[in-house]
Amino acid sequence: MSCGEPHEKDCSEVLDHLYEYLDREMPEGECADFQVHLDECSPCLEKYGLEQAVKKLVKRCCGHDDVPSDLRSKVMGRIDLIRAGETVPEVSVLEQAKKEQAQREQAAASEEGTGPDGATGSTDARSRTARAE
Repeated sequence: MSCGEPHEKDCSEVLDHLYEYLDREMPEGECADFQVHLDECSPCLEKYGLEQAVKKLVKRCCGHDDVPSDLRSKVMGRIDLIRAGETVPEVSVLEQAKKEQAQREQAAASEEGTGPDGATGSTDARSRTARAE
């Protein structure tokens, strides 16, 4: 995207790094350049405003869920790989985390003596419950 006006920083470069700016993950000097561009370029400012609104909405609706630290570290590791230009594994980080979470839940259920449906599997406990009724 380009607004057609000459800027020190190209519109496409600004939009490519918009989330770094929004998330305050950009070095100070670059932030100042971005702010100058946004002050001069209404299409980029509009896009910035839209992305900022979406980010606030997501935070308001989903910001209460805790992110498991292992998922966060995997996502950040993947971002680092992408930024370094290295190849990224084809397996989705989210899918990998879900699989690992399911394995942890299965292991915990096995330790507690519960089955996949949450039943204890203890016939003695069920018999005592049935007799008590």
